[in-house]
Amino acid sequence: MTKLSTGVRGRAVDGPRCRWCRRVLPEQSGAGRKRVFCSQACRQWDWVARQRARELKISEDELVIARAVIDSLYDDLYVLACAVDDTEREMKAGKPTVRSMTEALEWIMEAARPLRDRTLTSHDE
Repeated sequence: MTKLSTGVRGRAVDGPRCRWCRRVLPEQSGAGRKRVFCSQACRQWDWVARQRARELKISEDELVIARAVIDSLYDDLYVLACAVDDTEREMKAGKPTVRSMTEALEWIMEAARPLRDRTLTSHDE
């Protein structure tokens, strides 16, 4: 695992991540094993997934995901792609105003938030 580094506004962009949800793990001080999971829930979901993978005889590199989950992910990616395309078009159309660029940035941020906040959880929850 690598040392935690920060990017714009001090947000973590690199470093050790939870093996299940991929959130950045807090910096660990002192002796002991390095953390692999951010919570007991993530440890449990990882265990359940490994047990289920053994039952289905799939490898570590294969993934079973509900069609509704992948469809939702593709929908969110499409919205983000549209926001990026609209912003590029706005920038190429001429000299953009501060207001138009602010609106474009808000549109991109609104489109990106569902992807940033997405978690991998059971469909049963």
